[in-house]
Amino acid sequence: MSVKYKRRAIDKIRFSIGAKLIIIISFIVIISLGSITALASWLIQQDLRISAEDNNFEMNRRSAMEVESFLTNVRSNSRILIQTITALGSQSSVIREMTNFFFTENPQIAAVFFIVPGRPEQLFVNKSFFSSREIDEELASSFFNGQRGTMGRAVRGETALVNAAPIFSRSLLALFFPWQNGGTGGVLFSSESLNNNFGFSINKSFMLNNEGDILAHSDFSLVRNGTNIAALDFIRTILNSPEQSRQQLIEADFGVLQSADNYGSGDILLSIWENIRTRLNLFISFINEKTRFSIGQIQNVVQDKNKNPRQFVAFTKLNTAGVTVITNIEYNKVFEGIAATTRRNIYLTIAVLSISIIFIWFFSKTISIPLKSLARAARQIEGGMFELDFHSKKRDEIGVLTSSFQKMTTALRIFGRFTNKEIAIKAMRGQIKPGGLPKHGTIFFSDIREFTAKSEAFTKAFGNEASDKIVFWLNNYFSQMIDCVEKTNGVVDKFIGDAVMAHWGTAYSAGSPRNDAFNCIKAALMMRKALYFMNRDRKAGDPANPPIRIGCGINSGIVTAGQLGGEKRMEYTVIGDPVNLASRIEALNKPLGTDILISENTWKLAGNKFITEEMPSVTVKGKEEPVRIFAVVNFIGEPKGPQSIEEVRSLLGIDAPELAQVDVNADEKKYKIGAG
Repeated sequence: MSVKYKRRAIDKIRFSIGAKLIIIISFIVIISLGSITALASWLIQQDLRISAEDNNFEMNRRSAMEVESFLTNVRSNSRILIQTITALGSQSSVIREMTNFFFTENPQIAAVFFIVPGRPEQLFVNKSFFSSREIDEELASSFFNGQRGTMGRAVRGETALVNAAPIFSRSLLALFFPWQNGGTGGVLFSSESLNNNFGFSINKSFMLNNEGDILAHSDFSLVRNGTNIAALDFIRTILNSPEQSRQQLIEADFGVLQSADNYGSGDILLSIWENIRTRLNLFISFINEKTRFSIGQIQNVVQDKNKNPRQFVAFTKLNTAGVTVITNIEYNKVFEGIAATTRRNIYLTIAVLSISIIFIWFFSKTISIPLKSLARAARQIEGGMFELDFHSKKRDEIGVLTSSFQKMTTALRIFGRFTNKEIAIKAMRGQIKPGGLPKHGTIFFSDIREFTAKSEAFTKAFGNEASDKIVFWLNNYFSQMIDCVEKTNGVVDKFIGDAVMAHWGTAYSAGSPRNDAFNCIKAALMMRKALYFMNRDRKAGDPANPPIRIGCGINSGIVTAGQLGGEKRMEYTVIGDPVNLASRIEALNKPLGTDILISENTWKLAGNKFITEEMPSVTVKGKEEPVRIFAVVNFIGEPKGPQSIEEVRSLLGIDAPELAQVDVNADEKKYKIGAG
């Protein structure tokens, strides 16, 4: 076999991923029984849940209608009695007959109280009601006298329902409602029928007023004790809800009432798993602590841990007195049958699954760990980190992929040195589309002063080795300059010999043209500082590391940014008149005796953040009108560093310019700069 077609040793596959998948799939088939059981249980559960919710909601609706009808009749009958008594005036005998007839026809009503403006308060008591229940009639008067605050609410137009059971130790409610011309009426009546009906069947109902007081419940002790549950989260949510009716799965107990939205659809499998997990934890505790629990004790502990049962809860708000009727049914009672069947199937499935997990665990490690490493490396490459080093000793597909990945990172690391890495990454992600786009950018050019003379000095000092020395010297300089550009969110476009071209606000922006212009000028000041320390650390007369002075030109405006080139090579760059002007402004540093010059466009964007001095306006090639330019001195408010252009020249050793002549035309001074 020729060398061309000979397989390399590193590419040989000893154990294929296909063989591993066959083993895993075999175990998946084994545990499919559990999947079928779960699916069947889930489907049956959904049907049962829908039926239970519908029944509970319908029961709540009927209970609410019953309460609404009951309260409406009590109020209507009481209003008729009050209206009749008011109309009869002083006919006491007729009034007495009327009230006796009223209480005979309405035996559930214990007393009627009303206030009509301009007349004394009146209280009519159902003597038969109080005597049959052995209740002191004076309690009625005391009760109504203690409800002056509620009566005040009724006078203001509010209908209120109050729990009177704590006073009378009987199932009594008091309904207060507004009366004509600022009056108020109140009726004390029995709610025993409501309590009895609310406790019927497995659906339980209870009634609250808008203050959270329990008015009717199958457990009379809650009513008698005047229990208020308005502070509970779920009850508070119901009372504040704008909805008239709703149903929800909750975890409910009058001691602790919490929303159970986290149960989702109320999956029966989750309930069973929680039960199993609890039992396993108890068994482990039994082994560790060497404590002997009986089966009954363990069941008691499990039941104690789950003392708050899940329930389907529906509520309906009535139009009378702000009353809310809540109906619930326990979740477990709905799914008792299916839970038992599913539990047995789950136990069998868990046994099979446990064996499968042991095998899958060992096999998955051989795949998951290398793949996670490769995925992590891919994310690092996507983020622009090409300097990765990882190897694999495996001889399967994962080993081949890891080896290829290592070679790719090496190639990308080398490639990143010959192009703008950030631009390449954005193009790879599709963030830079082919073609040109208008962008408001700030363009930067810099150039090393007297570079030609320095190059000749290298040649004289080192001869044939001069090229290496110059490249090393320039690379050290470029590294510092690139760092300043990248730290300020700029893009290095290209190196033109000893010159650097960069731009801000093109490939990515700091948020606005002002911020981009500020970052560009900030980068130029950072370059000045970096060069100052570089030159200070250089030894005097060192031919291999001479000092460097640069000139920087900055201009802002609308440029065309895009990928230029051919099919085989492209680069992301900017073109346009602002680019040309920035290059020409850079060339003015030498005759003006400066190191950083900005155009009027850039000065208008960010000049208020820097100490600047306006230089003589100049006429540059391609511009008919003189261009205003400004020398950058320092940040405003920065106590360190130069504070004027003279201090800049003194700090950097720049000679002052020589102005050859001054021409004054109209309102504008036009300076022609001498060669010195």
